[in-house]
Amino acid sequence: MDMIDLRSDTITRPTAAMREAMAAAEVGDDVFREDPSVNRLEAMAARRVGKPAALLVASGTMGNLVSQLAHCGRGDETILGDQSHVFFYEQGGASALGGIHPRTLANDKDGTIALEKIEAAIRPDDVHFPRSRLVILENTHNRCGGAPLTPAYTTAVQQLVKRHGLKLHIDGARIFNAAVALGVDAAELAAPADSITFCLSKGLAAPVGSVVCGSEAFITRARRMRKSVGGGMRQAGIIAAAGIVALTEMVERLAEDHLNAKTLASGLAGIPGLLIDPDAITTNIVYFRVIKNGLDAPKMVAQLAGLGVRVLPTSTDQMRAVLNYHVTGADVKRALALFNRVMK
Repeated sequence: MDMIDLRSDTITRPTAAMREAMAAAEVGDDVFREDPSVNRLEAMAARRVGKPAALLVASGTMGNLVSQLAHCGRGDETILGDQSHVFFYEQGGASALGGIHPRTLANDKDGTIALEKIEAAIRPDDVHFPRSRLVILENTHNRCGGAPLTPAYTTAVQQLVKRHGLKLHIDGARIFNAAVALGVDAAELAAPADSITFCLSKGLAAPVGSVVCGSEAFITRARRMRKSVGGGMRQAGIIAAAGIVALTEMVERLAEDHLNAKTLASGLAGIPGLLIDPDAITTNIVYFRVIKNGLDAPKMVAQLAGLGVRVLPTSTDQMRAVLNYHVTGADVKRALALFNRVMK
């Protein structure tokens, strides 16, 4: 049975061009900054998001961690959404390893945080309080249905935090999905941020790696933080080579994933017992609920897996499907037929 895997875009496998590039990669010791493939990837990544410098890291979680460590000291505070990946899925690493205090604010359905809430959360200079240092946004926003944040919103946040002397970091794991969905350049989305992290290993289909981008001074400090958490890599050109292919060949095709996500959402909306608003789907992430008596999300996920479709349960009544490089329009059509079969 050919399995249709919709659990995440992290399941993507490297393309033939990536495998060829990895096999032929020129390498050196990256801790000594002597790996030419890593150096090329970092320069390319910095240009793509309009920043002076970049740093290859093992994962998006590591990228967000070293960014927080580079911006904040022990006892400092970050302001971020209560549905954000940094808060929800990164094990509290900034607190555990950096003594950084998170201040969570409610995300709206579109992934934004109301500007007045951000401003109200910024601490006054008082010895009783931690010092507000950093605001973190997520673009696209995973738990808010893959919603892309617009340049106008991000710029408004940047102007607010600048007035108060704070910095802005974007967890841009899927920033290229946001750029494709909005029809803008990724550099425009990243421009307001002091730092941004993006993943090579999700929709861009590289096997491993993320990139942190920012000023030269910020990246110098982030490089030290990467080393302190065990992220210094040696002949990392082997993985950087796949990242170069990802940035040169895999960005524009993300529109296919978005179209397939919309097709899936529209089909699910027509199945009795499932609840979804297809108009809310703008990128490659599809959240939907099961509302049929006697059937919950874990049971439905198990039944679908037995038929050849994998989705991710996110609560007792909610599931997530993420469209990716290995899921075609024909796969979506077959998946919808199997959803129908389960619901009947």
